[in-house]
Amino acid sequence: MSPTPKQMGRRLKALRRKRDLSRQELAKKAGVSREYVRKLEAGLYDPTVGTLEKLAKALGVSVTELLQ
Repeated sequence: MSPTPKQMGRRLKALRRKRDLSRQELAKKAGVSREYVRKLEAGLYDPTVGTLEKLAKALGVSVTELLQ
């Protein structure tokens, strides 16, 4: 079962903080806007597979780890 947007957002935020990255830094590494990262972390958006891949790469984790 895949996580809800809120669950994925919490995981994204935890991984970002664990790596001591700001939203701006993560956004730049992933090629998305800081505001988009904020909304993902808040669970307001359900990202596409392509966006998940970019975020996972920027965080140095697999997509599977991002979705756990």
